[in-house]
Amino acid sequence: MSIEVTDLAVTIGSHTILDGVTLTCRPGEVLALVGASGSGKTTLLNCLGLLQRPTRGTIRVDGVDATGWGERPRQRFWRDKAAFIYQDYGLIDEDSLAYNVTLTQPGPFRRRPRISPRVEDTLATVGLAGRALDRVSVLSGGEKQRAGVARALYKKASYIFADEPTASLDADNRHTVTRLLAKAAADGACVVIATHDEELAAHADTAITLGTAPDSLPEKRVESENAHGR
Repeated sequence: MSIEVTDLAVTIGSHTILDGVTLTCRPGEVLALVGASGSGKTTLLNCLGLLQRPTRGTIRVDGVDATGWGERPRQRFWRDKAAFIYQDYGLIDEDSLAYNVTLTQPGPFRRRPRISPRVEDTLATVGLAGRALDRVSVLSGGEKQRAGVARALYKKASYIFADEPTASLDADNRHTVTRLLAKAAADGACVVIATHDEELAAHADTAITLGTAPDSLPEKRVESENAHGR
């Protein structure tokens, strides 16, 4: 289980966003994509998650060339293996926390949804025990971000992609989200993060710096020294 990228480039119009990126995302590890705004972090994250096709290069998922996958195989990838944690949470405010985690509505004849032990356990893991029936609209920003992590944990996703998961969070919530992402990796997931957060990047197993010299941020290992964006 891995995502392997070889000589990836993304060009939009006359603007080269990424060029010559080669890296591997491994199970059980956190990979951080770091760099200044405009360096291509989110673009690379979207390419790794098969949400955006590169201009050049190869993306292999579990050993299979997925670069040119059409809509159906990409949908299967997201249905069966992947989860995305959005900077703006990606939650439905007027639905319950339980629905946002499971994406499953209760039966038409059930007035009060039955919350499964697995949902309760997952919410307890992210510090939201007893909140399953609360509407997302009443949650704080930090609670919403943890709810996004809960959805990925509940799904038991093999691949977790997170775009600025600690942006605008206070120190306690940043620490909690960092710990939860590390736990997901420890449980066997491949976790890929696009982040400005140097502390979060420092906790990653691998950090790829885009747009600047590889040693400009604290990194445990640089996987691709030629990864860059303009």
